[in-house]
Amino acid sequence: MSDNYDLVVIGGGPGGYVAAIKAAQLGLKTACVEMRGALGGTCLNVGCMPSKALLHASELFDEANGSMDKFGISTGKVSIDISKLMDHKDGIVTDLTKGVEFLFKKNKIDYVQGRGKVAAAGKVEVALNDGGTQTIDTKNIIIATGSDVAALPGIEIDEKIVVSSTGALSLPKVPKHMVVIGGGVIGLELGSVWKRLGAEVTVVEYMDRITPEMDGEVSKTFARILKKQGFKFKFKSKVTAVKTTKTGATVSVEPAAGGDAEKIKSDVVLVSVGRRPYTEGLGLEEAGVKMTDRGQVEINDHFETNIPGIYAIGDVVRGAMLAHKAEDEGVAAVEIIAGFAGHVNYDAIPGVIYTMPEVASVGKTEEQLKEAGIAYNTGKFPFTANSRAKANSQTDGFVKVLSSQDTDMILGAHIIGADAGNMIAELTLAIENGISVEDVAYSCHAHPTESEATKEAAMAAGGLPVHM
Repeated sequence: MSDNYDLVVIGGGPGGYVAAIKAAQLGLKTACVEMRGALGGTCLNVGCMPSKALLHASELFDEANGSMDKFGISTGKVSIDISKLMDHKDGIVTDLTKGVEFLFKKNKIDYVQGRGKVAAAGKVEVALNDGGTQTIDTKNIIIATGSDVAALPGIEIDEKIVVSSTGALSLPKVPKHMVVIGGGVIGLELGSVWKRLGAEVTVVEYMDRITPEMDGEVSKTFARILKKQGFKFKFKSKVTAVKTTKTGATVSVEPAAGGDAEKIKSDVVLVSVGRRPYTEGLGLEEAGVKMTDRGQVEINDHFETNIPGIYAIGDVVRGAMLAHKAEDEGVAAVEIIAGFAGHVNYDAIPGVIYTMPEVASVGKTEEQLKEAGIAYNTGKFPFTANSRAKANSQTDGFVKVLSSQDTDMILGAHIIGADAGNMIAELTLAIENGISVEDVAYSCHAHPTESEATKEAAMAAGGLPVHM
């Protein structure tokens, strides 16, 4: 069967489904091809959303298990039903994915369930999940297939003892000891879930600090807080082997620079060393689409590949692998296809780690500004001096704002604190719209709120904080 479309999107994750909806809203006849059998991609199905459900539940468990004593609240011994927790998590995923499917119907988008590939410019072949194939003719194609778990050579992921993030979201019981390979966002979030539920957690990181892409001061503070929570870290270390049994694993760890191996016994090993673009079986190379040496799809500033009419967005292209970055790219790419001026400001893409406390950032780090030779001012304010944080007994962390010495524009912002993920939005808006640090400092912030720390940090960038 052959259908004629203005746009076919391959991939139904955040970038893909948002692109499809925007295209339909702009009057383009649109289809979206997704092989999972449920829309939402990794994010909604086995990533962002299920992990947040578990993170929130584990925070509640930790509070009820003794963290509320300081407020005079005693709960006694608290237990957790992991099976019921997983049912709750799965219910959230189902609701969200069905919600996206409803949006497709509302916007009259054709949802094709199967594995899509580019047969040529203007032609998509789909191996249907129900059997058979379908050929779709289209004026434009957007590749939005996202990313997959990166593996370590010689270490087999069985999703039982040695797990990826997918397996770590569905463990049947709390492990006594979890070894996390990699000190990045995913490993620390999922490590936090199981640590709060009762596991001992050891993180093995090749670099000399966790979250090495983040601002150095934030990274050091973050590690110190996690250590206080009971995390154990092995920095400048590498995993050379994992030997499994029916009940656990022995992890061989060596210094990154070389040396004697240490053996660590654990119940579960979480491999969390990043993600890789998912481009296998898409027919891109056969269609002549250029790829980078990192396995990403090469695009120009309009998200178009070297083959006219074939575009790519999200995790398969350059930049951070973030759902909201993919969404913005999807909207921009579709606007360009429809004849408008789509654009993404990559200096205004926030990143958040949803631990407790949360860690959020946008724009440049101090290290990046120093390397670029850019003169900047630093404004910093600790939550220990914020009245709302004190009232909530959540005083770990700070807000740091980096502004240009020449223009007063905000160049970067970094927050570690209980509500950092929401607080970073104000500073993202400021960077996106060229708002100066002085403008933020002189904007009235409600009292008492954690966001007053943002105002004080902005004031500190000018050398005049009030409450410090």
